Amino acid sequence: MANQPTYLTALRQGQDQLTAAHQDPSAAQYLLTEAHGWTFTQLVLHYRAVMSAAEAQTFRAQLDRVAAGEPAQYVLGRANFYGRDFAVTPATLIPRQETEELVGWILAATDDETPLSVLDIGTGSGAIAVTLKAERPKWTVTASDISTGAVAVARTNAQRLAAPVELVTGDLFAPVSGRRFDVIVSNPPYIDRDETAVMDASVKRYEPDQALFAANHGLAFYQRFADSLATYLLPGGQFFAEIGYRQGPAVKAIFTTALPAATVTIRQDINGHDRMVHVQL
Repeated sequence: MANQPTYLTALRQGQDQLTAAHQDPSAAQYLLTEAHGWTFTQLVLHYRAVMSAAEAQTFRAQLDRVAAGEPAQYVLGRANFYGRDFAVTPATLIPRQETEELVGWILAATDDETPLSVLDIGTGSGAIAVTLKAERPKWTVTASDISTGAVAVARTNAQRLAAPVELVTGDLFAPVSGRRFDVIVSNPPYIDRDETAVMDASVKRYEPDQALFAANHGLAFYQRFADSLATYLLPGGQFFAEIGYRQGPAVKAIFTTALPAATVTIRQDINGHDRMVHVQL
């Protein structure tokens, strides 16, 4: 036992290792707090406690993976989103704060007493669909993804979080042909491959390509949505999507041109970047 580090010693050694590897040193704290479900204050209260040999070994192995560039969420196999833990694998994107803001916008723009039908396209881990169902139990939520691996992860999350969501596999609207919805939401691929040089290395190496990149300078999916929304949205329906921070004007033009009677709104995220679009039929 005497040879095992305290939590404070392990934390500092982990931060030093990640700094030396040019990785974010805060991941060391994240790994420790997530392993126990602790807040930072709870970690501090355990600073002088000695780690077990097994935990110290696990922590070192996790640090090695993060030091090599693997996202800590993939190392742990989970990520927090809107106050819930979601399973994530390399078949899914890691859910991010900007997408939480998109979910918040949907919830604020809708009536929590009305039983709406909702479609989440490109669901990935199911973070958006499962969160909407959990927050609005009266809603009927369908989620689709072209990746069978992603759909499997989303199904696991829906079951574990007791948020029954219909999951279907296929490209865009193909799995729901002939159906219409009150709300359609998507966090589609929107990165231009010309931006690869400025992307975070761990994102390029570990997160799924088909969930990141889109043709026509990242705008291809917005064009496909604009062409199909009138077919798949009910009268008065709403569409919400995440967008790239430099795509606001182009995305607004796409939807305004395709749906001249619709109201198209671009919203900025907490950092002041264009990040979301809302189309109201």
